[in-house]
Amino acid sequence: MNSLEWRVTASLAAIYAVRMLGLFMILPVFALYAETLPDSTPFLAGLAIGIYGLTQAIFQIPLGVLSDKIGRKPVIIGGLLVFALGSVIAATAHSMWIIIVGRAVQGMGAIAGPTMALAADLTREENRTRIMAVIGMTIGLSFMGGMILGPLISQFHGVGVPGIFWFTMILALSGIALVILAVPTPARITRHRDAGIIKGYLGTALRNIALLRMNAGVFIIHLVMTANFLVLPAIFEHELALPRAEHWKIYLPVLAGSFLVAIPMIILAEKKQQIRTLLLGSTLLLVMAEAGMALGHTQIDWLLAAFFLFFVGFNFLEATQPSLVAKYSDVSTKGTAMGIFSSSQFLGIFAGGFLGGMINHTWGETGVFVFSAIVVLIWFVIALQLPQPTFYTSRILKLDPLLLSDPQRLHKELLAVPGVKEVAIAADECIAYLKLDKASLDEAALDAFSPPSA
Repeated sequence: MNSLEWRVTASLAAIYAVRMLGLFMILPVFALYAETLPDSTPFLAGLAIGIYGLTQAIFQIPLGVLSDKIGRKPVIIGGLLVFALGSVIAATAHSMWIIIVGRAVQGMGAIAGPTMALAADLTREENRTRIMAVIGMTIGLSFMGGMILGPLISQFHGVGVPGIFWFTMILALSGIALVILAVPTPARITRHRDAGIIKGYLGTALRNIALLRMNAGVFIIHLVMTANFLVLPAIFEHELALPRAEHWKIYLPVLAGSFLVAIPMIILAEKKQQIRTLLLGSTLLLVMAEAGMALGHTQIDWLLAAFFLFFVGFNFLEATQPSLVAKYSDVSTKGTAMGIFSSSQFLGIFAGGFLGGMINHTWGETGVFVFSAIVVLIWFVIALQLPQPTFYTSRILKLDPLLLSDPQRLHKELLAVPGVKEVAIAADECIAYLKLDKASLDEAALDAFSPPSA
């Protein structure tokens, strides 16, 4: 990548991380903070955590479509301003209901789609997949950072949870400065099939049964993750007598250790084409972890072992499910499928807060873990019907403009190249979206379709 692409990637990854930190920093501390508010109940605490996901899911696709019409940067800046406003509302609130309003407003700043589309507008086709992967990695890094920073910031000179909301406001304003000062304005706006939601493909993506199963999977694992954090911080503090300022001593080794265990699994899934098998195994690992926490959450050894198992499975699924969405979608609908998948993830966060809060209010901590085990088991049954995916490589090929005079003939000729499995031609971008079998690909024949200087 050239220097401009590195700058764009770093800046947009930082902007993307702002949103995710705003969600993840709250998870390990909010349930304990809610206990100090006079109008709080376990249900309202869950609603406050989860409603961020609801408004994210509602506004994500419309804001992505809007950015196609009025530009990426105005939508991103507007979304970050809305996020900052929600942070201020939540930071100054002394009522659970006002915090819920603030969290809902935060979620309205749903800028993931425009951010990815802006990255595609500003970078070359051959580097786009790599750049999207780097930006996507910020989700995992934000999760680890948020789980550790949340408890630390909340205890720093007594700033508490309001201090976290003020911090996320500062992050949002910093993101706006990055958009204005560090990110160029694209010369033109293009609707990218691999990096954005195309309205005309929504129906196709929603009729794909394998993709619907993947949407159910990301919904359920984020439901369970959110529900867990409605009760785990209180267990650590009240039952295990661990002060909240020291909760990071659990999160850091568990998250880092589980990530290290998950990495070989991720490599094995792709290199040995065992992704479906390991997905099912990781799902069963989550069932075991939830059952372990339900049965042994008053014993620190049992709890930590189950907590560790949960994040081994969760980290593997979080990393590989987007890969499966790309494998199950065709080349034209990949971006749209990923947008729906992301909305399902945020809906799962909302459902985890909403349902987890209700169950915690009625049946307590054990009820939350039992419920989580049941819904993950449901996902396992759903996942059993997933077909074996094809392990093709996605590529974007820059086309010789002279060949676009007859797109139908060009489509047939590209499909005739050994190793080319799927083709979608985007004449307005002068590119072709491909799925390739690299083992049998004729690179020389494929290169013949590109302009001489490409």
